[in-house]
Amino acid sequence: MKTINTAGAPAAIGPYCHAVQVGELLFTSGQIPLTLDGSMPEGIEAQTEQVFDNLAAVLKEAGASFDKVVKAVVFVTDLGDFAKLNAIYEKRFGSHKPARSTVQVAALPRGASVEIELVVSLG
Repeated sequence: MKTINTAGAPAAIGPYCHAVQVGELLFTSGQIPLTLDGSMPEGIEAQTEQVFDNLAAVLKEAGASFDKVVKAVVFVTDLGDFAKLNAIYEKRFGSHKPARSTVQVAALPRGASVEIELVVSLG
């Protein structure tokens, strides 16, 4: 088991790492839309973009990319934002369509509107 951390994404706000590699699988921790300076953009679209920027940094550190994602889990505080979130999600994944779950939750850390975690194939 190998832990992955990167200076390209905000530091974890709890006792966890950015990702864990086990064999040829990478499991990312959920990323919320914190920027490197600890601020958070407003609005679901800007927050979703920031989450993907953070995930991209973690994937890069692990030598992976979005086209290797096997499964995504999306947590959102308002399913009314689903279409806006989906537009950015589709833009970031392009033609790649990993398995996905989307769950509405009561709240996310730091008042975020969206959090995304990934399972990635490194093989």
